[in-house]
Amino acid sequence: MHTSPERLHEAAVACLAQIEGKALMPKERMAIPAQEMPSQDPSVRRGNMGEVALGYSAEQARVEAMRCLQCKNAPCVAGCPVKIRIPDFLKAAAEGRFDDALAIIREDSLLPAVCGRVCPQESQCQAPCTLGKALKDPSQAVSIGRVERFVADREMESGNGSRGRSPSILPPTGKRVAVIGSGPAGITVAADVRREGHEVVLFEAFHKPGGVLVYGIPEFRLPKAIVRQEVDALAVMGVRLETNFVVGRTRTITALMAEDGFDAVFIGTGAGLPKFMGIPGENLVGVFSANEYLTRSNLMKAYDAHAHTPMYASKKVAVLGGGNVAMDAARTALRLGAEEVHLVYRRTLAEMPARAEEVAHAQEEGVQFHLLQNAVRILGDADDRVRQIECLRYELGEPDASGRRRPVEVPGSEFLMDVDTVIVAIGNGSNPLISQTTEGLAVSKRGNIIVDENGKTSVDGIYAGGDIVLGAATVILAMGEGRRAAAAINRWLA
Repeated sequence: MHTSPERLHEAAVACLAQIEGKALMPKERMAIPAQEMPSQDPSVRRGNMGEVALGYSAEQARVEAMRCLQCKNAPCVAGCPVKIRIPDFLKAAAEGRFDDALAIIREDSLLPAVCGRVCPQESQCQAPCTLGKALKDPSQAVSIGRVERFVADREMESGNGSRGRSPSILPPTGKRVAVIGSGPAGITVAADVRREGHEVVLFEAFHKPGGVLVYGIPEFRLPKAIVRQEVDALAVMGVRLETNFVVGRTRTITALMAEDGFDAVFIGTGAGLPKFMGIPGENLVGVFSANEYLTRSNLMKAYDAHAHTPMYASKKVAVLGGGNVAMDAARTALRLGAEEVHLVYRRTLAEMPARAEEVAHAQEEGVQFHLLQNAVRILGDADDRVRQIECLRYELGEPDASGRRRPVEVPGSEFLMDVDTVIVAIGNGSNPLISQTTEGLAVSKRGNIIVDENGKTSVDGIYAGGDIVLGAATVILAMGEGRRAAAAINRWLA
């Protein structure tokens, strides 16, 4: 049942009135109710691109922060890839010192408004939360990300934005660093290297910066204005941005270093090469990679009637996959006018890699889940347009290398499903362009760049991090990789 934002705010005000000013003991903190995230009504939001989660009120943020037990060993910090001082920022937020809370976060993270929205806190900082363990319910852990989002949004709404938070920059060193890719890893490296006084140029292949934050994550989960404000902070610091610049085509890394005077290069190009299933019919009209489908909608505004980006007209859509990208594609298809959206996944909900919140939102909005099923063939009509998929049913066997139970085909269980569009969302690989045009750059069998513990590649002066190294990962993990590489670049240049 959907609870209105007004009701949630009123409940928080009442709760705060009872506990404010008291020296709360751990048992009293444990009794404070977890604060539900206000959201758009499901029946309304499936018809618009507006943000689904509406964010805490100040009272909700304070009440949720008061639930933190302030444990001395702070297991949440160990679970954070960039090691934010979580108990300290929560203490400041609980006391209403929101500026102080944000300042603490910004010591280690340049993207709090982004991370507060899209990071899987439930499997990172919130997973080891002492409160969740004490209550024997992981879902009752302190909602760290929601409080982080509130304090970041509060600053943006105040009008300070990026100009109110420019970090200090050391005097110019005369050294130049090229950062390739303006996603989470690249943004982090650009900021950390620029702080040391080095000149930084950020190269982006698309016409807008932000990487996967703008082309891969839908507006209803991460508004583009949020990303734009976070990226603007780099311009305030003096980072120069060059868009429509494809490194490996426009210029090679070798040329950037040998001819253009860059002393070091960081590669943060992500994992944007779509994977397909290798089944018959994937070449039919109406079959898309989730990467293309989301890029058309997100970056090129195909959802906007005034945009000139064509979008395939769909009535019955099948999305193949069970990760966050599959949820994004399915929910986007609904908003683009599909009458039915079917998500086909060969395991059960328990094994599904997507965030529980995203799964719940998709179900609330009417996405139909087909579990323990998978497509084995796509069938077309006389015009080579998709008209059906053939699926098999599965049952779960023994765990595989991922630790999840392996799906086993049920013989003779084939059936047909009528659809006119298929979106394949089974992951992405690494684009080989940079490795093919950079002599001596070592890559793995999967095409990921091989680095040492400091993010250094096999070529002196060249570093890498994020999805191009890890494969598809999370925003905050990419930022952690970026921080490590930036520190190594700064040592190298020193």
